[in-house]
Amino acid sequence: MAPSSIGPTRRWLMLAIGLLTTLCANVFINGVAFLIPTLHDERGLDLAGAALMSSLPSLGMVVTLIAWGYVVDRIGERAVLTAGSALTAAASFAAASMDTLLTTGIFLFLGGMAAASSNTASARLVVGWFDAERRGLVMGIRQTAQPLGVGVGALVIPRLAESHGLSAALLFPAVVCAVSAVLCLAAVIDPPRPARADAARTDLANPYRNSAMLWRIHLTSVLLVIPQVVVWTFTLVWMISEHGWSPESAGVLVMVAQIMGAAGRIGAGRWSDHYVRRSGDLLASRLRPIRIIAAAAAASMALLALTDLVNSPLSIALMMVASVITVSDNGLAFTLIAEYAGPFWSGRALGTQNTSQLFAQGVAPPLFGGLIAVAGYPVAFAVCALLPVLAIPAVPLKVTVDR
Repeated sequence: MAPSSIGPTRRWLMLAIGLLTTLCANVFINGVAFLIPTLHDERGLDLAGAALMSSLPSLGMVVTLIAWGYVVDRIGERAVLTAGSALTAAASFAAASMDTLLTTGIFLFLGGMAAASSNTASARLVVGWFDAERRGLVMGIRQTAQPLGVGVGALVIPRLAESHGLSAALLFPAVVCAVSAVLCLAAVIDPPRPARADAARTDLANPYRNSAMLWRIHLTSVLLVIPQVVVWTFTLVWMISEHGWSPESAGVLVMVAQIMGAAGRIGAGRWSDHYVRRSGDLLASRLRPIRIIAAAAAASMALLALTDLVNSPLSIALMMVASVITVSDNGLAFTLIAEYAGPFWSGRALGTQNTSQLFAQGVAPPLFGGLIAVAGYPVAFAVCALLPVLAIPAVPLKVTVDR
């Protein structure tokens, strides 16, 4: 049910703010990946060490995602979005001012802890202001924040790093997060929800009890996010080292791929809304596209591995295809979890979803960096192709909301 306390224009404004805030957070979270060449050349780190550095914001997020979700469930979205963005900006400014990699890494980790706030709070903001037949679309739009944030980082951060060094590059996410904090403080309106005393028993009940549905969605998302983060982390360095592209040209291509990935998320959300309108089965309408996307992700990563193995120029096109497909499921999973968990548990459920995904996002880069160093990119891409195959049977075929 769509709340009626604000008009349609204000609802779309809430979506725009949620999108922008999460985009800015993702410039910080994922932007360090585009410093891998600089960390190697300027600071002497090998690929595995630089990849570990790039994963520190994601690892920091793992520590606080569920806690931020609990805070959102208790006090609302506006306060969390404002405080989280401000703290992320402060940590990024501090990281930029440090002289050693150790202290820089500490503030990257702390910034990730703060940036975790935007994922849960902005998702709740969007779901709270739109009805079921539009949630897939609007959550798909909101989820474009992640690939767009990666794309903006790819376009700006390598150039800053190449011309002005590591510290200057880290100032860019600091500035954009500071701007988003001011915007959230000035404009965000929390969506209404019933008082706990007036809430239905099913809304207050723990959705993890007596059902494995949420756990299965978390598992599916973990298996699907690993190919996504491998593509994000290594596309730039793969194109520079394996195909001879300049950092600027590779950054532009990554930006284009992320824009296409953003469009893929919107399309997947609209696709699921079509199923909602046609069948009326809300949750199943989110699950069916997730299964299809998992199969497509497996196929695209397998073809990428094969074409890269034989040095085919098609591998670059397939990397673009994989960049789109591997991100398309995220909005569907977030929408389903928020709808299933309800207004008093969705913060924690979304926090758990993010924790599981971002733990995988944190550990995958150094693991796959080591695998690439030993066995090469085609083997790493082939391993990534196996994970979506395992995800397909994990997706529930049918879901009920009885708890």
